[in-house]
Amino acid sequence: MRIAYVTETYPPELNGVALTTERTVRFLRDAGHEVQLIRPRQRGEAPRDDAQEWRTLGLPIPMYPALRFGVARRARFVERWQALRPNIVHVATPGPLGHAAVHAALRLGLPVSTDFRTNFHHYSRYYRMGWAEPLIAACLRRFHNQASCSFVPTQALARQLRLGGFHRVEVQGRGVDTQLFTPERRNAGLRARWNAPDPHQVVMLYVGRLAAEKNVLLALRAFQAARRLRPRTRMVVVGDGPLRARLERDFPAAEFVGPLQGEALAAHYASADLFLFPSQSETFGNVTLEALASGLAVVAIDLAAASQHISHGVSGLLVPPDDEEAFIRTAIRAAEMGELLAPMRHAARQAALQAGWDQVLGRFEQRLAQIALLPLQARRPHVAMA
Repeated sequence: MRIAYVTETYPPELNGVALTTERTVRFLRDAGHEVQLIRPRQRGEAPRDDAQEWRTLGLPIPMYPALRFGVARRARFVERWQALRPNIVHVATPGPLGHAAVHAALRLGLPVSTDFRTNFHHYSRYYRMGWAEPLIAACLRRFHNQASCSFVPTQALARQLRLGGFHRVEVQGRGVDTQLFTPERRNAGLRARWNAPDPHQVVMLYVGRLAAEKNVLLALRAFQAARRLRPRTRMVVVGDGPLRARLERDFPAAEFVGPLQGEALAAHYASADLFLFPSQSETFGNVTLEALASGLAVVAIDLAAASQHISHGVSGLLVPPDDEEAFIRTAIRAAEMGELLAPMRHAARQAALQAGWDQVLGRFEQRLAQIALLPLQARRPHVAMA
């Protein structure tokens, strides 16, 4: 197949969508497909426009200057795809670049699929813009309903979106690299740097963007509460974002190490004991699977990946949404378990082994091929009410 793959985020940016997109593009190319990646140009990157990759103009996102969105006229897409017609256009993100691509594809009668990866409408709650949530949801619904298929990561999200008027929603799960993320990368030297050389000490870990919608403040409050009862408890925070300076100032006992990737990230996971993930805005949360694969007991809100992959009390501990005190109590209880976390950590690893990337991406490849072969009438978008 000839696939046009459009995304607003891609490495060198570090986030779950960017890394998943990179892995997907690589998988499709390794499977023999012609994939043209279309994405914004990052700061310091050279321009590129060839059969493999088109880097469009990129501009910083106002609330996230480290992230960029792409800009390209619809006519540029039409001209490009008239000259070299793709079998399918897949749009991973609903930014300006994705909107231009969808409109151009529909004008040319090309099949389109999309990903629903981020609850952008929910983000407004964390930036004092709750009034805008229905408007953003309507824009997302209109965007995705133009596609022949919208992929979502969980059955729970699929049900939620269908109730909200989204059509042609299909579940396409997420995977984890269980060879990279493994308990075997546990590193005594790393723990010594964290002032936790004693294997009986509990090291808590958070990995993710340091931003309001991730609710990271709750993880640090839970650490603070646990530390009052067990002063030798440690906390390591991996990631960057607009809240980092404030959090470093307010929680000096935590170790902030900045963004990591690859083996360095995997070693930080494996060298901790307990993963705290209090986000309520996730559509999935790749870090949850990475923590499970690394053999960590996980305390998480009962949503998204946690709800799908954690068996409460067996491979982790789940907390109801909107109950901050319950999250803190559960984190304290887990920290007090100490060595008794061992069976839970083993079960966490076993749960992650059921989520390999090859099976997940193989199913995605098959669905793209099926959508590409649909006759025009069968893939005509449903016109949804905003």
